[in-house]
Amino acid sequence: MKYIVGARGSQLSLAQTNWVISELKKVNPGSEYEIKSITTKGDTDSRPLFTINQKGIFEKEVDRAVSQKEVDFAVHSLKDVPSELDESLVIACIPKREAVNDVFISSDGSSLENIKKGAVIGTSSLRRAVQVSRKRPDVTVKPIRGNIETRIKKTSGENFDAIVLAQAGISRLGVDVKFSPLPINDFSPSPGQGAIAIVARSDDTNTISMLKKIEDSDSRLEIEAERALSNYVDSGCRFPLGAYAKSSGTEMTLTVTAFSVDGKQSLHVTKTGSKNDPASLGKNVGEELRKKGVNDLALNWREKVEEWNTT
Repeated sequence: MKYIVGARGSQLSLAQTNWVISELKKVNPGSEYEIKSITTKGDTDSRPLFTINQKGIFEKEVDRAVSQKEVDFAVHSLKDVPSELDESLVIACIPKREAVNDVFISSDGSSLENIKKGAVIGTSSLRRAVQVSRKRPDVTVKPIRGNIETRIKKTSGENFDAIVLAQAGISRLGVDVKFSPLPINDFSPSPGQGAIAIVARSDDTNTISMLKKIEDSDSRLEIEAERALSNYVDSGCRFPLGAYAKSSGTEMTLTVTAFSVDGKQSLHVTKTGSKNDPASLGKNVGEELRKKGVNDLALNWREKVEEWNTT
């Protein structure tokens, strides 16, 4: 059996897709896989991510190819997949999650704690920008685009002294670079960070069954809790909310942090619930955030982004 696999043409996307294929070959030795690269809006639009008023900018075109049967399934960074998919599609498989934390990479090996005052830090994430500014209000945070290796190279030029990235991307690419891990307590990750989503047609039971062979059950449940929260709060690239679910035994703990537009205010919620009911846990945390005023924080951020778009 031969499968056509849809993916973005970026280095990270292809690395992730090749990793998925290698795992699938272990449990489906008689199958063949061919990658079809597909360009997405996120690949062609050079604006900062938080100014693009569209969900799924890195997956929409790829998933359309799945839906239209041009490919059999697609491989994504899970954090790029909207909380609601087209009804013809399903997240068929979530393999074991990579490290969820962010890392700090600088031109001279400095950490975030000891980098010079006035240093320029690059990030493509509003959440990371606020978190960096809260820890080091004496540095300048600027948006940065490009693939991971391109962003790393920019720290050697005149524009950036350091960047913040997800550790999972560096690990999957096998990039040999010195970095400082950032603690999850201060740098709560994006919902779904570190995980891969494999999307298939909801009626393609044979492909779904094949993909399920490499699913990690705990990763699936943790992601479902985080996505339930995102769906309830409607977070995304335009609203900096960090969330991380961790299962232990029969229980799961979901920790969430949201920030005000100036970074001076934050909301923090931690709840523990049944591991087997991640949707309820995500909703309960979302309800607690709303009670604490998360909608006001989200509104202020959206107003600020609109201001940036018109200046």
